[in-house]
Amino acid sequence: MSNYYDELPQYPESYWLDSTNRPGFPKLDKNEKAEVVIVGGGITGITTGYLLAKEGVDVTILEGDRIFNGTTGHTTAKITAQHELIYDELIEHFGENFAKIYYDANTKALDFIRNTVKEHGIDCQFENKDAVLYGTEEKSVRKLEKEYEAYQKLGIPSELAGSVPFNVDAKRALIMKDQAQFHPLEYLAKLLDEFLAAGGKVYENTTAVSIMTESETGADELEVETSDGHFISCHKVLSCSHYPFYEAEGYYFMRMHAERSYIVAAKGNVEELPGMYLSVDKGEKRSVRTVKINGETHLLLGGEGHKTGQGEPTLTHYENLYEFGKDVFEITDVPYRWSAQDLYTQDNVPYIGPVSALHTNIFVATGYRKWGMTSSTAAAHILKDYVLGNDTPEMEIFSTERFHADPSLKHFFRENWDVAKHFVKGKLQFGQKDLDDIKPGEAAVVRIGGNRAGAYRDEDGELHLVDTTCTHMGCEVEWNNGERSWDCPCHGSRFTVDGDVMEGPAKKGLSKVDDGLS
Repeated sequence: MSNYYDELPQYPESYWLDSTNRPGFPKLDKNEKAEVVIVGGGITGITTGYLLAKEGVDVTILEGDRIFNGTTGHTTAKITAQHELIYDELIEHFGENFAKIYYDANTKALDFIRNTVKEHGIDCQFENKDAVLYGTEEKSVRKLEKEYEAYQKLGIPSELAGSVPFNVDAKRALIMKDQAQFHPLEYLAKLLDEFLAAGGKVYENTTAVSIMTESETGADELEVETSDGHFISCHKVLSCSHYPFYEAEGYYFMRMHAERSYIVAAKGNVEELPGMYLSVDKGEKRSVRTVKINGETHLLLGGEGHKTGQGEPTLTHYENLYEFGKDVFEITDVPYRWSAQDLYTQDNVPYIGPVSALHTNIFVATGYRKWGMTSSTAAAHILKDYVLGNDTPEMEIFSTERFHADPSLKHFFRENWDVAKHFVKGKLQFGQKDLDDIKPGEAAVVRIGGNRAGAYRDEDGELHLVDTTCTHMGCEVEWNNGERSWDCPCHGSRFTVDGDVMEGPAKKGLSKVDDGLS
């Protein structure tokens, strides 16, 4: 394969974030009170805050970084209930009723977004598009036909086709009718305005680290503690922070795994596509949709998913997408590239509900498996109903307490064996380079004073040295050359070149290391 590094943007940047004017919010600098505290300023947190504020609930949102910065700002932004090949699997493991509730919850989420865009007149590139799964391999044909049979059982408007409208040899395509795509942050900006107008509060650069429960506070309230030592007293806490910042007895790090995936935005040989596309072939999955950038049609080409901190050098994944774009769409310009991190549960269904059976006023929403636009919106409605004391069928199927031996037990053992394997592998890995051999823009694992360290030399020649032992469970982090970060292969924590936490479950940053030369 050719090396396309020079044809890709030097640094990753999301088009959604670059094209959105985000308001700034203060950092929490004193103790406060609220009825409900939402941790996380992405689509789940903001949508939930919007819904609750409309009901007259006093809500405060805490965001550890900037609003929209997380997975929400790095999505493909497909609004669809077609979550890859899921419905045949759900029927097989859980039954038709479970699968139907799952589909209905995500369809209601799509309808909510569509109606909200219309109600508020939001200019967010909202377009009705069919969602299409396609396969180029014979083994994919039977999978798509089985999924179509599941659609028929559930009454999902759909059809089977024999091709897709671009240059791949698709042998079968499964179309889910009347789905949508949009610019997620332009949509969320309006919901945020409405939330603030209804009295909601937002604090940025405010990291929630723990919760004091009612038994610990000695009162009928919870206290959310921030990394700066401030507290917000409240009655309910909603963890909408991608990875739950508070796990209690939920042990989510043992019940989920993290994957990264990649997107390039590029000009190509198409002016428009009638749908949003995703291949289902084993291994090389590809996601395709269009978007307007500065008034011109661009393609968003995604895929290359892998477990965080594992696999080949991450820049290679961007190059693979670029090569796909050249072959299929004759792409000529790539103004943006970015990546996202997503969490997978053991049974591929999100966890939405009380964090554990012992903490019924603390809630989580996590494990969206790359389908965050509808999953997050469905989660917001479920969390709203928990807060308001309503009871709905969705609460049961998305319950955090559910466990089904098939497939959960199989996935539990597989994922935790994988963690153990990478834990041992990292401990046996020695330094790869000497410090003097690391060039500007490069990083490597080195040995300093007999200990493993991560070294990155920035473009000005300055070295950034960190201890490579992840502060979550002690695994050894690996260098991500696509995003210039240190990533943990065990549970998906990610850190900057200076060791600051970018993604949980880790709460504490990597220790800095002295090279002994200064």
